[in-house]
Amino acid sequence: MIGTSLPLFISGAEIAFILFIVLMVFGADKVPEIARGLGKGMRQIKDATNDIKSEITKSAEKHGVDVDITKDVRKEIDKVKEDINDVAGSVKRDL
Repeated sequence: MIGTSLPLFISGAEIAFILFIVLMVFGADKVPEIARGLGKGMRQIKDATNDIKSEITKSAEKHGVDVDITKDVRKEIDKVKEDINDVAGSVKRDL
């Protein structure tokens, strides 16, 4: 990952410097433990987010709300594509 830029615009050199400081402050023995703790925390956040999403979906379905609007959006996009192709086809024939 060093050498690539992250969405936070942190360069590889800055990441390496941060890792060096963490290593100096906490020591080589504590770094894997800290990384495990961060990984577990991130996993818990992801699980909680998925639980919330599933609860919202279940509640919406229970109350008859259409949660899969992507099908409707896809149909509209396909209609617009067909209209554009029809117009483009007639323009090509006119040329």
